[in-house]
Amino acid sequence: MALLALRLGHHHHHLGLSAPRDPRRLLRRRLVVASSGAVKAPAAAAVVWFKHDLRVDDHPGLAAAVAAEPRRPVLPLYVFDRRILAGYSDTMLELLLFALEDLKMVLKSQESDLLIGLGNAEDVVLKLVNEVQAGLIFTEEEVEYRVRNVLASVESSLSNSSFLSGNPPEIVVWSASLYDYKNPRELSTSHNQFLKEKLPMNTPLVAPSLPALNIEIETGSLPTLEELKGFLKESRTSENNWVPLKGTSARSILKKTLSQINVKTGVASSGSDGGEDTTAYYAMSGRKIQNSMFTSESSTEVRGGTEITLDALAAYLKYLEGTGKASWQELHDKVRLTETRDGASFCTLFGPALQLGVISKRRVYHETIQYERDRNAGFISPFGYSTPTVTAAVDAICSMEYTSVGHEGPSVLLVHGFGASLQHFRDNIGAIADQGCQVWAITLLGFGKSEKPNINYSELLWSELLRDFIVDVVKEPVHLVGNSIGGYICSITASLWPSLARSLILLNTAGSVVPSYSFIPLSEARLLLLFLRSRAGGILKEYYPTSYDPGAATVIESIFSFNLSIPLNFLFDSFGGKILIVQGMKDPLTKSKSFVSMLREHCSKVHIRELDAGHAPHDEVPDEVQAGLIFTEEEVEYRVRNVLASVESSLSNASFLSGNPPEIVVWSASLYDYKNPRELSTSHNQFLKEKLLMNTPLAAPSLPALNIEIETGSLPTLEELKGFLKEHRTSEDNWVPLTSTSARSILKKTLSQIKVKTAANGSTQILHSRI
Repeated sequence: MALLALRLGHHHHHLGLSAPRDPRRLLRRRLVVASSGAVKAPAAAAVVWFKHDLRVDDHPGLAAAVAAEPRRPVLPLYVFDRRILAGYSDTMLELLLFALEDLKMVLKSQESDLLIGLGNAEDVVLKLVNEVQAGLIFTEEEVEYRVRNVLASVESSLSNSSFLSGNPPEIVVWSASLYDYKNPRELSTSHNQFLKEKLPMNTPLVAPSLPALNIEIETGSLPTLEELKGFLKESRTSENNWVPLKGTSARSILKKTLSQINVKTGVASSGSDGGEDTTAYYAMSGRKIQNSMFTSESSTEVRGGTEITLDALAAYLKYLEGTGKASWQELHDKVRLTETRDGASFCTLFGPALQLGVISKRRVYHETIQYERDRNAGFISPFGYSTPTVTAAVDAICSMEYTSVGHEGPSVLLVHGFGASLQHFRDNIGAIADQGCQVWAITLLGFGKSEKPNINYSELLWSELLRDFIVDVVKEPVHLVGNSIGGYICSITASLWPSLARSLILLNTAGSVVPSYSFIPLSEARLLLLFLRSRAGGILKEYYPTSYDPGAATVIESIFSFNLSIPLNFLFDSFGGKILIVQGMKDPLTKSKSFVSMLREHCSKVHIRELDAGHAPHDEVPDEVQAGLIFTEEEVEYRVRNVLASVESSLSNASFLSGNPPEIVVWSASLYDYKNPRELSTSHNQFLKEKLLMNTPLAAPSLPALNIEIETGSLPTLEELKGFLKEHRTSEDNWVPLTSTSARSILKKTLSQIKVKTAANGSTQILHSRI
């Protein structure tokens, strides 16, 4: 594909976040530009590397590059790097091409141009720097793990290369902060406290006048959508195969699993392998509309560059005023279509534009507040905004969430329940981090301050969200901690992708224990669901008083139409790892004694702790919950147990001269002195009251001489061991296959190995009997 001038061959590179330690250490500094700024540097060429900032309006990096030296050659650059584009749906790729086409046109209008590169960013940037002898590289500061790795690779590549000027170019990272502050470390980590501080908002920058691009260089051309999709597919490698892990939905995994036992689930077919891309049909179906803000009649995402997006924003804000413009009428139709709850339409319409950086958050806020002032004679009411569209825009732009505490130790992922958010773990995050853990908390799609797109919510959708979060952000297996429906979603994730979970800790989890995986009578479960649906809003306010989200009730309604329900004991068996159930025995939503009894009878490998608490013990008695949680760096024990099981199986199937296989004696070194662990109390407080004696450590024994002629072997060196592990690593040992298979197809394959009773009409009668 000889499409682009700066395309380079595909290479494998190790990606790391650590800064290069070369003597020629790359210069890097941070540039925060609020309203104006300049960088003093020699008049060497400057490269402005665009990633998620596809605009010239309110662009601090571009403004700084021009302000430093008006005669400096400025070279705008965009690189189609598969690592940056990983996870983009076909819709997002199409919107990306629209945005780049507009950016290229705007730059050309100023006698500049957008250089296009295809390949690894480190190769493209290095080639360009050498061609034009660039002294500065301006690029936006990144927070996403994958893109930060790409930036680190570019830095490493430049620092290890030779240049005619002697020194590598300086990389200047910039950010466009919404708020005006000097030191981000001084900001409160409490959202409520942050709001009370009422920091001033930064004013967006005007688009700078760029110098003409008087350098003879091939600028390249944009690929078509099909060419871009082909490039991303062809350049995928084993290092990059976490992308296909997410390419197949949970539904298709389940279908594949179920197909092996011919179980009819009654799940409607999606017509493909499970409907992997829930948004792609927007841009790929329907006819194209000329002079439209959208790619097609059926699409709901604003397309194009900054000018189109600003026009769409003006139309959105003036929704209540009506219009005679055809393009505005079309957008108003989309607002009615996507406003499934208060404010939902804004994220659906403008979410991709903000993600691609076609328009900055500062610009959206500025235009929105300016419209509010114009509408109210310069007055901003302290009691709220005058239109729901203004409220939706401000809420979407100014929302803040804190998702990670700690920087080392085992990773712990906290998942909330119905109507809650990550704030429901506010009393747990710090305490768990103090144990030496890196704690992640996520607000599920559809709740809290997370986006609430117009999609069908299901436990499989959320399990794929957890999978993607672990793969893309955490980058290592986690201890999954979930409350209510969050516990059930954690169980599905651990069951379908066991290599992602070190252990399961479930706090009053949703889900049912079903003996022999048989069925629960439909009428009984349906009555429960109908009752819960009628009381959804009341349940949220009553049982989640500290974290109730007024917008969650609409999302929750979709939960009562779930058409897939898997018993907890089946999920536990599929996971095979360490599981702790923490049950608040005063839970008003379930019969806790009956549930615990079923767990003990049918889930032999599960540890249970009973607490004097309700449906959210982590919120009601956080100290008691945390007292029994110990997270370690060790791999999940079930893997070692699997190795032991393999040894036992191998020995039992082999022939021996003595006639019988050797006896395997397993031992443990218990801290406490007890005879039968099953007689220990499952209540942590009761266990402490029993005051068991502590075992005394054994002295080292005297061993007999080894008078057997046998090769003892020698220890490998560190490099030999690493080489051996790398050489023997297979696709089963890494996370590569994970994102290529959906939760549904995995579950379908697994269920095929068990007998599931089905109703006369062929639909599986396994339903939640509790939430």
